[in-house]
Amino acid sequence: MNLSPKQIVQELDKYIIGQQDAKKAVAIALRNRYRRSQLTKAEMDEITPKNIIMKGPTGVGKTEIARRLAKLVSAPFVKVEATKYTEVGYVGRDVESMVRDLAECAVRLVKEERFKKVTEKAGVTVDNRLVKILAEVRRADKGETPSDIFEKNILEGLKKGYYDNEVIEIEIVDNPKPMELVPGAGEIAIGSIFGDMLPKKRKKRKLTVKEARKILLDEEADKLIDNDSVNEEAIRRAEQEGIIFIDEIDKIAAKGSRSGGQDVSREGVQRDILPIVEGSTVMTKYGAIKTDYILFIAAGAFHVSKVSDLIPELQGRFPILVELKSLTKEDFINILTMPKNAITLQYANLLKVDGVDLKFTESAIEKIAEISEDMNATSEDIGARRLHTVVENLLEEVSFNAGGEQAGYEVVIDANYVTNKFGIDKKTKDLKKYIL
Repeated sequence: MNLSPKQIVQELDKYIIGQQDAKKAVAIALRNRYRRSQLTKAEMDEITPKNIIMKGPTGVGKTEIARRLAKLVSAPFVKVEATKYTEVGYVGRDVESMVRDLAECAVRLVKEERFKKVTEKAGVTVDNRLVKILAEVRRADKGETPSDIFEKNILEGLKKGYYDNEVIEIEIVDNPKPMELVPGAGEIAIGSIFGDMLPKKRKKRKLTVKEARKILLDEEADKLIDNDSVNEEAIRRAEQEGIIFIDEIDKIAAKGSRSGGQDVSREGVQRDILPIVEGSTVMTKYGAIKTDYILFIAAGAFHVSKVSDLIPELQGRFPILVELKSLTKEDFINILTMPKNAITLQYANLLKVDGVDLKFTESAIEKIAEISEDMNATSEDIGARRLHTVVENLLEEVSFNAGGEQAGYEVVIDANYVTNKFGIDKKTKDLKKYIL
């Protein structure tokens, strides 16, 4: 998708409130990807992505910005936690596994695209197989004699979903479950070690026609897809379009000037991440991936440690530092009303299932925002996640009583309802300001 930086920010605005500096930084980084792709091969090789560090408290939109960005352009995207990795020589996940995860994501993306292209062709084959099975069942059970007209009628009924819940027996490929032989080194299917030397085992299963169609469609589509070209395209996308989001990077920063103990291991993880971000070749089961042109976005709260506590070489590989701000009352009001996936809409849709028409007045939304801001100020600042806590508590009785015999009624949440629900808690929070 060829979007200008302004258009990218507009798309992000639909889901994320505020944080314009961060949105601009990622929008420019994404557009530079497109600009680079239009250059000659020699020019492209000289230009590397400008990696970004997002600094800000939890719940202000760091992860969501990166995730929505990747979704916008269907780029391979993985989110990893820096704290899950250990230094080389320790038991645990090594940093190269983030690139292997990206390769898996890229393969899945490409396979889904190819699958959509061959679905129609595979669907015809699957329908014919199911018609034969259903005709055979009728011949055996009811003594009906299959004919062209008879099978044509079954095909029409199959397409209209008449047979969806009928149970049939089909023969499918028995794929062995993959096993993780070494922790963090990826999974391997024992049967795949011998490749195509051994014929694939098949097994019989009893399934509804609807379930059987899905499994058979996957099987037939897989036959029509060239896996070698899928892997080739996936590696290209991972290298040229991949985005790796490294969260909690502040947790591996050595705090101040202290050294020894855990800080040695933390620094070791930083040193291991450095060549991946700088540009190296990582072997995956799909082939070698060069990390030179992957966009890395790191994020952390940096409450205790500072960005300057990261080793200088790693800081140098993240030239763009963006600071995300804590959310204000106005931000909370916008979060509750403006995004396509606003929390108020989510709860309204959930309760609609039980026949409850849930509505929030403007004064109620303002009150919820005020309480959320106050709770973040007087206790831990958890950003927009605080809204989930407040709204969940607010609607506890409504959610509990919904789904009974009574249905089709309206519930209006106003400022008085919110005040009555949080009245006692509010006094307690006010007192916290005076406790040292």
